[in-house]
Parts: sequence; C-alpha cells; structure tokens
Amino acid sequence: MPFRSMRIGQRGEARLGCVIWTLIFVIAAFVAWKMIPVKLRSVQLYDYMLEQAKFASAAEPEALKKNILRKARELDIPLTDKTLKVQSSGNRIRMSARYTVEVKFPGYTYVWEFHHEIDRPIFII
Repeated sequence: MPFRSMRIGQRGEARLGCVIWTLIFVIAAFVAWKMIPVKLRSVQLYDYMLEQAKFASAAEPEALKKNILRKARELDIPLTDKTLKVQSSGNRIRMSARYTVEVKFPGYTYVWEFHHEIDRPIFII
C-alpha cells in the first residue's frame, strides 16, 4: 500500500512539469511566429540594397532610392524618403536606411528598430 500512494503523488508532479514546458514551448513558438517574418523581410531589403549597390555605376542615386523604396513597399516595410539616404561620391556608394516595425503581442507592442548601412566601392567596367 505505501508504494501506491507514492505513485499518485509523483504522477501529479509530472503533469505540472509537462504543462509548464508545453506552455513555454507554445509561448516561444508564438513569439517566433510573429518575429521571424519581420526579420526575414528586413534581411530581404538589406540583400536588395546590397544588390543595388553592386550595380550602382549604371544608375543615379535617385533611381536607386526609388527602387529601394519600391522594394520596401513590396515587403511591407515602413521605409520613407526621409529615412533612406543614397549618396554617390567619387567611386563609392553609401546607403543608409532606418525604420521601425511594431510587432504586436496580446497586451504588449514591441518596437523593433532596424538600421541598414552599406558603404562600398563602385566598380566601373
């Protein structure tokens, strides 16, 4: 008989631990579900900016700026003309983009700030 009562107490503790770990996993999955798409869109914009900088010798800074703003709209990134700087001086291209994205959770809004900077030489072939 003493063995039986000990098993009942252990079973209850195991369920509580399982519930806690399941809750932690669900919260982590929810946070990832909300944050990963925002980060992926940001990386896509940065990659696009790098691509534009590679071929900057063929375009004017205003044309590059227009292309980057168009891509930001496609990716649903709140980048504006004021927060995007594209400068070409001599044999260098400099780009800077600053923006914030609000990620909304139940009862909390996280403001994620992004700052992309590119400074690279222009190769004229």
